[in-house]
Amino acid sequence: MNKKTIEDIQVKGKRVLVRVDFNVPQDGSGNITDDRRIKAAIPTIQYLVNHSAKTILVSHLGRPKGKEGDKEKFTMRPVAARLSDLMDKTVTLAPDSVGPQVESLVGEMNDGDILLLENVRFHPEEEKNIPEFAKQLASLADLYVNDAFGTAHRAHASTEGVTKFIPGVAGYLMQKEIDYLGGALSSPKRPFVAILGGAKVKDKIGVIESLISKTDKLIIGGGMAYTFLKAQGKEIGKSLLDADSLDFCKGVLAKAGDKILLPVDVIVTDDNPFDKGPDNVQSREVSVDEIPADWQGVDIGPKTAKAFAAAVKGAGTVVWNGPMGIFEFDKFAVGTCAMAEALAESGAITIIGGGDSAAAVEKLGFAEKMTHISTGGGASLEFLEGRELPGVVALQDK
Repeated sequence: MNKKTIEDIQVKGKRVLVRVDFNVPQDGSGNITDDRRIKAAIPTIQYLVNHSAKTILVSHLGRPKGKEGDKEKFTMRPVAARLSDLMDKTVTLAPDSVGPQVESLVGEMNDGDILLLENVRFHPEEEKNIPEFAKQLASLADLYVNDAFGTAHRAHASTEGVTKFIPGVAGYLMQKEIDYLGGALSSPKRPFVAILGGAKVKDKIGVIESLISKTDKLIIGGGMAYTFLKAQGKEIGKSLLDADSLDFCKGVLAKAGDKILLPVDVIVTDDNPFDKGPDNVQSREVSVDEIPADWQGVDIGPKTAKAFAAAVKGAGTVVWNGPMGIFEFDKFAVGTCAMAEALAESGAITIIGGGDSAAAVEKLGFAEKMTHISTGGGASLEFLEGRELPGVVALQDK
């Protein structure tokens, strides 16, 4: 997938509309608690500033319902302030994302200026991808850059609609996602190992189907492993079961044989740690053939962690999507931590597929040792399934 990037177009003196993903978490007082997404967009913004473009940033934040009260809660004001600090340059916040006031602010911009539009989701037309709204957004600029991979799987006005009115190219972050995720699927350095975890099998059916033929080893852990164990006829107690996917799991096991690695031992608890708290449940390590009928699996065991780590050692490319257990509690994050450590030491090209796995790698302190951490949870899953993402397809080919 060879898309044009900001380096393939002439931006000097041009008004450039950049779709960024500034959907950042905030505390009750509106303070940003994690600014990674803002930092991730800076290389693209800096390039445009350095090349004398007029940079107009557009993003959503949260899920505003269009009520007046929501506007204060979901304003981009804290984002404008944080970006100004990070870039050591004034970032002006527009009062809206379209309309006469915004047009007049754009008209006053000098080369190298940055304008951040107010939350684009204050307009319901954004998510409905209404052409008239997309046209209004596009009319603010001469060129469009998409640097928001996390929203590329949605055909919204600011991710796909605008490209019908002005030419669109990829920003640096978008390009990196396409290179790493696309490269892993089309021409991975082998052996190619994929690790899938997380809760439900049905959320990953497309990914499993896509990866089975492409990988040399497919490791399955986390909550979804118990459905596979049940498909092998094992007792899984009160562990997470995706009953609708049992036949699918049986089919995969029959087809893939020894390509698939499943847990051989797990950590089980006598009650739900989310209900009772991790310190108020009993836990122990058992073989997958000895899960008690009224206990539930919450993490992979030490033998499994060792076997999974051995499979990763010497790999050329590793893609990881989904934690190995209830990593939210340190007590049951041991398997996920062991996996992160194995990847960090593997010497492989390591790609973390966004969402919970990205959060786990960050939380456990291994982020710096990974080759690429995807900024898109849902988008990276759909990409790994081999599906076309509307926000990527809409960009110009080289």
